[in-house]
Amino acid sequence: MKINNVIIEDTFCEAFNAYFSRIIITAYNKYWLDICANETTGFGTSTIHCDSETGIDTYISPEETPDNRLGVALMFFTTNKKKIDSIMLNRIGQCVLTCPTTACFDGLNISISPDSDFEIKTGYKLKFFGDKFEEKIENQFPFEAWKIPVMEGEFIVQNSLKVGKGIAGGNFFIIGKDQISTLNAAENAIKAMRDIPNLITPFPGGIVRAGSKIGSRYNFLNASTNDRLCPSLKDKIEDSLLNEGENCIYELILNGATEDIVKRAMKEGINAAVKSSGVARISAGNYEGKLGKYNYYLHEILD
Repeated sequence: MKINNVIIEDTFCEAFNAYFSRIIITAYNKYWLDICANETTGFGTSTIHCDSETGIDTYISPEETPDNRLGVALMFFTTNKKKIDSIMLNRIGQCVLTCPTTACFDGLNISISPDSDFEIKTGYKLKFFGDKFEEKIENQFPFEAWKIPVMEGEFIVQNSLKVGKGIAGGNFFIIGKDQISTLNAAENAIKAMRDIPNLITPFPGGIVRAGSKIGSRYNFLNASTNDRLCPSLKDKIEDSLLNEGENCIYELILNGATEDIVKRAMKEGINAAVKSSGVARISAGNYEGKLGKYNYYLHEILD
């Protein structure tokens, strides 16, 4: 298959289930909203070493937020069901509670497995920071919430957050002739996917330059550089996956609330990427079906 003279490989990406929380942060203005969002989702690229894979989902108008202020939805994914409670408590407690003018509410409205949704009492636990000066909010929201006294006034937080079961690890590779043109294609792909709700691309700017493989020659590492996709190694190893003239690869990793969301994002991202000059191939990362049970074939998605 070719689109705009770019080869679409007959391969698949391999994704897997992950538990996720989606929260809505509101603030006095976008300046503080952006600061809070960036702080709260920091160090959230890969669960290889981060506590979760995190990112900004979408901005929300004041008409759609519980307190009628500008909001942003953030998502947090982990494969460890038991850790999502502490992840959200730590991130909200350290980065939202401390940030000027912010409030925090549950924002999960869709999941691949709604019957698997459960709640964590993040706001209830945070209320103890109020040292018995906290108060339950009455008749303001259609859910239980708390106001915790802080030095600028009060921090408002919803009592419980829902946790859903979604998809992590959706991906595709953009393979190009040089760094600048390939990066431009990757940026265009990210822009095309930006407005899809309930989706994040958790790496810096949504783009990965250091793709990994399972295992390492160093026995103390469980992951290492994907040498078969490193341009500087294609003449030094026998099993390089790169062709002549392919000198840069970027991987885009997608986490979403449902399969349909991830597949839609892959389709829109790839269609945007192939419009850029300098792109030779689109491929995807998989481990021969050994990593996750969801296999998304590029030809099927783009057909």
